Amino acid sequence: MEQDIAIEVKNLTKVYKLYDKPMDRLKDSLGLLRKKKYREHLALNKVNLTVHKGETVGIIGTNGSGKSTILKIITGVLSPTEGEVKVDGHISALLELGAGFNMEYNGIDNIYLNGMMIGFSEEEITKRLDAILEFADIGDYVYQPVKTYSSGMFVRLAFAVAINIDPEILIVDEALSVGDVFFQAKCYHKFEEFKEQGKTILFVSHDLSSISKYCDRAVLLNQGVMLGEGTPKKMIDIYKQVLVGQYPLPKGEGENLLDDEEIRAAAAKAADGKTGSKADVVKSGEGKSQARKDSENPDTLEYGDGAAVIEDFFVTDSKGTVTNSIIKGTDFTVHMKVRFNRDVAAPIFAFTFKNIMGIEITGTNSMVEKAFLEPVAAGEVKDISFSQKMNLQGGEYLLSFGVTGFEQDNFTVYHRLYDALNVTVVSDKNTVGYYDMESRCTVTDAK
Repeated sequence: MEQDIAIEVKNLTKVYKLYDKPMDRLKDSLGLLRKKKYREHLALNKVNLTVHKGETVGIIGTNGSGKSTILKIITGVLSPTEGEVKVDGHISALLELGAGFNMEYNGIDNIYLNGMMIGFSEEEITKRLDAILEFADIGDYVYQPVKTYSSGMFVRLAFAVAINIDPEILIVDEALSVGDVFFQAKCYHKFEEFKEQGKTILFVSHDLSSISKYCDRAVLLNQGVMLGEGTPKKMIDIYKQVLVGQYPLPKGEGENLLDDEEIRAAAAKAADGKTGSKADVVKSGEGKSQARKDSENPDTLEYGDGAAVIEDFFVTDSKGTVTNSIIKGTDFTVHMKVRFNRDVAAPIFAFTFKNIMGIEITGTNSMVEKAFLEPVAAGEVKDISFSQKMNLQGGEYLLSFGVTGFEQDNFTVYHRLYDALNVTVVSDKNTVGYYDMESRCTVTDAK
């Protein structure tokens, strides 16, 4: 194991035995079963992962993809069926919140219990006790049995213990998405402190904005297979394809997915599944506006089943001029031109603004705006426009477009273009955060 590696996972496989009856599980554990009475569930399939010291790595994927399982194996809670895990550094893990807490003990007792389980002496825990209590901020409840705590108190104490024992490696499973907004802000601030201190962080989250903001790298799992690893933006984009069932399959067991060309090829192939075809997508490039050509992203992620094709998209300013530069505080309009290759009962047209880190800042769609809830026939072409005031801060943004809908209650993507267009917001006054609330400040003499 190289010196700069904190966690190394090789060919990790985990198989669970699923029994129909508890008695079969007992008999199997005692070696009394004469024939197999269980089904095997492959939770992880030959996964390889390397986390370098000082890295913050996020793991994303749908429910049942193996995210929590791999964390439990890394922390030693579970044993792998095959493969090996090497860890260099002191781990603090926050998996199932409060795991290891004794419900009959009070908060103080559980702090010492958990600290000692992690490997600290009583003296070392005592030195950290004030910091833990201050972070948890549950007052005198810390002297009451944990079983009397609300879920919020439970979360506060569990997280406070995990992050205040000065770990070299912090492993977190969805813990940042619980608790009230003030506690979540405190947790994220601690995350930033850890990153500044060069500590290694590995965490699972369904909050894609957190993955994009805090992670140096993201790993995508699906049904126990590692689909890929790379920049958070790239993995999040692929994850969104997974969510709608439109993504390239891995080359082989345990291998990573995909370069950009393969993604594009698979997206085009997906379009062949219905009346839309790869040729339709290619022809959509004809008639592009000049503004689109000037500001179009050559690495746009494009996929869909081909029922509809976004043939053109552009932005106009308050004067109706096609442009990719909008002055903050002025009106502007987002335009789409969509051709339908088959009948669609109720298409939904959408756009989204992201910042350059890949965090979705704002967006809307025709269903939310209650602007269009009608069926469309094959061969029809629709012009869609969204008009609003530009209140985003000055800077560079990426604009995405989509046409989706529901077919027999199943969400379906007809065509999506991620990060298709660069939009520059020009401003001589930037406030704090993502957008300007257009505050009006008044200062008068006190009475």
